[in-house]
Amino acid sequence: MTATEHPSVSAEAFIKANTVLALVPHVPEARLYLATEITPIWQATETWLAERNIEPPFWAFAWPGGQALARHILNNPALVAGKRVLDFAAGGGIAAIACAMAGAADVEACEIDDLALAAIGLNAAVNGVTIRRSGDIVGSPCSWDLILCGDVCYEAPMTSHIMPWLISLTPMANVWIADPGRAYLPKDGLAPITTYRIETTLELEDRTSREVTLYRIAPTS
Repeated sequence: MTATEHPSVSAEAFIKANTVLALVPHVPEARLYLATEITPIWQATETWLAERNIEPPFWAFAWPGGQALARHILNNPALVAGKRVLDFAAGGGIAAIACAMAGAADVEACEIDDLALAAIGLNAAVNGVTIRRSGDIVGSPCSWDLILCGDVCYEAPMTSHIMPWLISLTPMANVWIADPGRAYLPKDGLAPITTYRIETTLELEDRTSREVTLYRIAPTS
């Protein structure tokens, strides 16, 4: 009986059974529990979804936006050193891990997916960093200096749900979005910071690399 067939198997056990501990291509300073082939983890998670009503396994892949954020942070650690940082919709937590490595005073990663939260915990432990984990925080008051959002504008409902809240936080915190050309990225109110070319796979994207632009949401008055 596999981990996905047994309802009592923990999220951590499921993750370890269906991923491998691997280096992240553009962030070799970190290791994550990642899927090596897309189909097996997606099929395995269907059983988990049916039992627990959990989201697809986006956490099992190092998406271009998260890699670009992590690379930028590790290249420029002074941007986060001593700061309170939120990795919003963190996936496997690569940006949060980079912030902890770069000397952030406090790092929080939020996800609505219980498997993603478990993966963040495992990934933080294997990289020797401490990350606080939280669930759905949209609408919460600001308690951070910097908010990182990697590749969050891939669906219209998601974008319309999160953007008003993120914009409302800009008087209190810097809010960054790392976007690889998603259709629902807002057209206005974004100031580009830099770009990164991130290799990807045709199993996940429609091309073999993505140009990821890191934006700052313009502060509201």
